[in-house]
Amino acid sequence: MNRLFKLQFLGPLALFVATLAAELAARALSCAPGSEFLWFVNLRMFGIFQRSYGALSEFVAIDGFQLFGIALPIFLLACLGLAARSRFPLALASHLSFAYAAFLLLSWQTPGVTTQASLGPIAVPQGAGLYVLAGVLGTCLLSFAVSHMIYLRAVREKI
Repeated sequence: MNRLFKLQFLGPLALFVATLAAELAARALSCAPGSEFLWFVNLRMFGIFQRSYGALSEFVAIDGFQLFGIALPIFLLACLGLAARSRFPLALASHLSFAYAAFLLLSWQTPGVTTQASLGPIAVPQGAGLYVLAGVLGTCLLSFAVSHMIYLRAVREKI
């Protein structure tokens, strides 16, 4: 199996792990609301998932929907493609993971609870939240680009 083929799995995996960690942090915070560490993890590291939950809850008001309705099906589709050595499910999972990572970035652009004056055209999280967003978006972008490279390579071989 080609290394590039396996590299497509990285985006859906990173998205699933980050979404699972955000969901677990939210559940842990609900069990121990006095923990300063859990508040930091929930608000600073996984604030992007809170904003996207706010955007999604207008349409689907199910707790854990980001994990069970979006990230888990994408991850399972990628696992199916990897196990079956099929290009299409893995490429589709790669594209869907990039689309959801882009949605996470765009949901950060919606106005939050507080209004801030900014000279920059794009608001991004700072600190640990920026690293989580950059990690998820970077791996999903890499996976997305690799799936296109594999497709273009297959087209070139046909010609």
